[in-house]
Amino acid sequence: MSALSTARTLEAGATLAAEAARFSGYGWMRGTSGNLSLVIDRDPLVLAVTASGLDKSQLTEADVVLVGPDGRGLDADDPRPPSAEAGLHAHIAARTGAGAVFHVHALDAVVAAHRWPSGVEIRDMEMLKGIGHRAHDETVVIPVIANDQDMAVEAARFDEVYVPATADVPEVPVMIVATHGMYAWGEDAAAARRHLEIAEWLLRFTVATR
Repeated sequence: MSALSTARTLEAGATLAAEAARFSGYGWMRGTSGNLSLVIDRDPLVLAVTASGLDKSQLTEADVVLVGPDGRGLDADDPRPPSAEAGLHAHIAARTGAGAVFHVHALDAVVAAHRWPSGVEIRDMEMLKGIGHRAHDETVVIPVIANDQDMAVEAARFDEVYVPATADVPEVPVMIVATHGMYAWGEDAAAARRHLEIAEWLLRFTVATR
C-alpha cells in the first residue's frame, strides 16, 4: 500500500472511529454491532469499512479494512476480516453514488420494520427536510427489506426497493433491514450521519405515536 493510500485510509479510519463513538453513545452500536464505511476510490471502487468484531465505542484510526466492490478485503497483508455486511455497503455506494454508508442497530428502526414490513410511511413532519423531502404534502416511505446473511441477496432486495432521485423527487437515503437495523448514506460522512440521525428521529416518533 502506498504512503498516499495509507494516509487516506488512516484519515478515513479516524473519521469512522469518531462517528462510531458518537453512535455508540446513542446506543445504536452496542458491543460490536453495526458497521460504517467511506469510499476511498471510485474507479475501481474501494471502501474503508470498520473492522469486524471490535467494540465500536473504542475504535482507532487503524481499525478499518479496505474492501473492493464485492466486499472482500483488498490488503493481503491485513488478516482482519471486514464486516460481514461490507458487500452491501459496497453495493449501496456503487448504486447510489454515496461517499459514505452507515449501518446501525437503532431499536426503533427494527420496531418500525416489524410493524410496517412493507415500508414505513411518514408525512407532514418538519424533520423530513433533513433527508431532502418536503415537510408537507408528500408521503415519504422508508423502505424495508427482509434480513439475510447473504449480501448478494440483500443487494438484490435493495435494488427492488431503492428509488433513484429524479428532477422532481429526491431519493430516500435510508433503508431498514427487518429484525436487524438500518442503513443510511450520503455524499460524505456528515451527510450520512445527518440522514441517519434524522431518519431515526422520524422512526422513533412514528413508533411512539401510531
